[in-house]
Amino acid sequence: MGGDHGVNSVIPGAHIAAKERSDLRFSFFGHEEQILPVLEKYPDLRDVSTIHHAPLKIDAADKPSQAVRKSKDTSMRLAIEAVSNGNAQGVVSGGNTGALMALSKMILKCLPGIDRPAIASVFPAIHGKTTVLDLGANLECDVPMLIQFAMLGSIYSRLVLGHSRPTVGLLNVGSEEQKGHEELRQAGAILSQLNFSGAYKGFVEGDDLTNGEVDVVVTDGFTGNVALKTAEGVGKLSKFYLKETFKTSFMAKLGALFALGALRKMQKALDPRLYNGGMFLGLNGICVKSHGGMDEIGFANAICYAYDLVKSDFNKKVTEQMAALDMASLVNGVKNTDNKNDAA
Repeated sequence: MGGDHGVNSVIPGAHIAAKERSDLRFSFFGHEEQILPVLEKYPDLRDVSTIHHAPLKIDAADKPSQAVRKSKDTSMRLAIEAVSNGNAQGVVSGGNTGALMALSKMILKCLPGIDRPAIASVFPAIHGKTTVLDLGANLECDVPMLIQFAMLGSIYSRLVLGHSRPTVGLLNVGSEEQKGHEELRQAGAILSQLNFSGAYKGFVEGDDLTNGEVDVVVTDGFTGNVALKTAEGVGKLSKFYLKETFKTSFMAKLGALFALGALRKMQKALDPRLYNGGMFLGLNGICVKSHGGMDEIGFANAICYAYDLVKSDFNKKVTEQMAALDMASLVNGVKNTDNKNDAA
């Protein structure tokens, strides 16, 4: 029921996803009178779907604390509870990000050794693909959280994108060690000494998100969300200018005709819908956040993304690798470092 388009993107998106992943089954949580007429347009999808009527929904403007208090019988809460009680293997939502984060953390809980989940997704880059986290779940992050996100991001990059030892960078205003706020400098100093599944490469800047300088970029949710929306805006701006440029003259239109195949290939490579879906890394359950403005193609990709995470037994592997890292000792080491700095 969430997002800009509600059932009109969710259900057609599920139809597309079902064609790509033949063993998918769906539980739609929301207002049955709105869901059923759209679902009836897709008989094949209807056969593998169940509607769970939810009389209430969480609005986009609701604050997380407010959403949690009034969450009983809402579509979002019931969908998350389906994962918690084993009736579903994953949940995908295009609704209120803060509410989804708060309810998922409350109901599904975090994996051992994780304080708070982070939204992770993949950016297209000049050299391969870049995993970026956090993209909006935690507006402010302390040193232990940044270190945990680096660990989670490196495990994600290795398991999902196939990097044998992912390179990790902290997003900063410059690559020099003295740049940035105290939390970033402390996290960087500790990561440079840790032996984990990734290789810490130091501070990276905004343009490194898309040039592939590192495999994983770690930042707080405020900065990450701004970076995500800026990247989407630049993509739309580039598409606009390209279209306008090809309208300027007959020769430009003729050139566009000759370059049509290449232009379509470029459009597909940069289409944000194909990268839609951010997982709450660190949750004890698969929860994927779709961009609220996505159409059915974007939502289908978020569903397939959740499906692939379930099929790969992603959380079990994360738990095993995080346990081997002894995160409790790492956090204690950070606290000891903080105490020494305070004393100094």
